[in-house]
Amino acid sequence: MTPRLAVPRTLDPLALAGWDAGARLATLGGATMGTTWAIRLAAPPGDDLTDLRREVEALLARLVAQMSHWEPASLLSRYNRAPADSWTALPPEFATVMAAALDVAARSDGAFDPAIGGLVDLWGYGALPAAGVPDAAAIDAARVAGGWRRLRFDRAARRLYQPGGVRLDLSGIAKGYAVDAVAALLAARGVRHCLVEIGGEFVGRGMRPDGDPWWVELETPGDVAAPIRVALHQLAVATSGDYVRGHHTIDPRTGHPVDHALVVSVLHASAMVADAWATALGVLGGTAMIERVTGEGLAVRALLRKGDGVSEWISPALAEMLTD
Repeated sequence: MTPRLAVPRTLDPLALAGWDAGARLATLGGATMGTTWAIRLAAPPGDDLTDLRREVEALLARLVAQMSHWEPASLLSRYNRAPADSWTALPPEFATVMAAALDVAARSDGAFDPAIGGLVDLWGYGALPAAGVPDAAAIDAARVAGGWRRLRFDRAARRLYQPGGVRLDLSGIAKGYAVDAVAALLAARGVRHCLVEIGGEFVGRGMRPDGDPWWVELETPGDVAAPIRVALHQLAVATSGDYVRGHHTIDPRTGHPVDHALVVSVLHASAMVADAWATALGVLGGTAMIERVTGEGLAVRALLRKGDGVSEWISPALAEMLTD
């Protein structure tokens, strides 16, 4: 199928600042967060990127040490083991993610929940496999013990209260934050024209040296819909879906995995925010998803299961970006 093109209706002047047609298109990459990271950037001819690679790797290692659900020694894991009625001091990165996570949790009526770790582990989607499908009593117990409403976050002091038994899982937002953080690091080092990706979440900044935007195609499994290719002019895109890993997205409100969303892609200025909303919208699905997307003014493409088939829904904000 011929791809449809989505382009922002207004171009941010920052997308053109410092653009150099003679710049070298370079690539960096590696492994992080159980997946891979990649950067394509416009680099001055002959520029040695060794130091830049080291800085990116150090940043990603720091974020894993703070927010990994899989690392027993991470700050997140230590919070999960903390005794009841205790406070955990958060570094700035972790605090930023917590603030955004709680905001989306509230705006989505709990469809996104950063305190879903107990349910994630119960279903075997965490660091340890599950013994089998959990029974209703175990699911109810995990729901009662967790949930974002039990959290108390002191934003000014950057500390998080552990009421006892709450287990965080930031896998639906931390990867998006990492993409934003890498793009910010590159900008601080003078790299303003780049495409950053971690595990399928993207941020585009500026332009390619050849004058093209950084084109990214929204994930479209099979031939269920025509592809959409997006010009990431100062934009991010994050996707949540179950066509690769199966029904692994849990509805925090019921404690059960959902199966109605094949794939949901969200465009936003922040990959962190797009990441969280992609998860929340995949949980909501159907009419509830459409109402929330429209109310928030989000640019979204969703492929939703309907009977034996798949239907595509494009939000008004994304429809405005589609070229004729």
